[in-house]
Amino acid sequence: MIVVTGATGNVGRPLVRALVAAGEQVTAVSRSVSAADVPAGVRHLRADVADPEQLKPALDGADTLFLLTSGDFVLAGGDVHGVLDAAKTGGVRRVVLLSSQGVGSLRHPPAYEEAVKRSGLEWTVLRPGGFGSNAYLWADAVRASRTVAAPFGDVALPVIDPDDIAAVAARTLREAGHGGATYVLTGPAPVSPRQQAAAIGDAIGEPVRFVEQTEEEARTQLLTFMPERVVEATLAILGSPSPDEQRVSPDAERVIGRPPRTFAEWAARNADAFK
Repeated sequence: MIVVTGATGNVGRPLVRALVAAGEQVTAVSRSVSAADVPAGVRHLRADVADPEQLKPALDGADTLFLLTSGDFVLAGGDVHGVLDAAKTGGVRRVVLLSSQGVGSLRHPPAYEEAVKRSGLEWTVLRPGGFGSNAYLWADAVRASRTVAAPFGDVALPVIDPDDIAAVAARTLREAGHGGATYVLTGPAPVSPRQQAAAIGDAIGEPVRFVEQTEEEARTQLLTFMPERVVEATLAILGSPSPDEQRVSPDAERVIGRPPRTFAEWAARNADAFK
């Protein structure tokens, strides 16, 4: 049994689908999960990952855990040690942690990764860069006025399609040979916010105007739904990325056996959200 936390999110949803398609037994865990959110036949549990006690029914009898430590988990003071202890008590032997590329560049504290590595479980760490799906933040403005507002308009980063993160996660959860590995996951090429706006315009068949925000305007917007320390780290990456954060990683292609998708492909597949 594989337990997937964050099962209704941008990575969790395609991950659950991929695991089910591969014939795996899956328990889907999310604070908002319902029968409509997961494929037929998938066991689902509504629980807050930040509270290990709520997770115990899902972990009992499981052997593998996909652990997502989101901004909400950080904001709630999530107890990753408690989650890992509950996992071991339930019988879990392997954990795949969805971390962040910012850990590798020391933008984010590596505490969660260190906890997983010292847990006694077989572990794999996934460090994605920026998600292509972060562009959903612009959807209302694109629908209303065909505009995208973002800071650092010409700073390019190799954002990754969440479906590709899910594809890597599915392989590492199901296959042997990934224990002790840390994979940095990026898209195939750097793309700037201005270029992303143009790609969304191409996807919907209408021009989308790019408006450059100040850093303070972006900070104010992000603070409405992200913890302050995550906002500051995010703005630092977006505005002054390190060479490592701008570098395209080969890890996704090595694991899934094909190149990761471009942002333009993500935008074309999700064009309805912006129309």
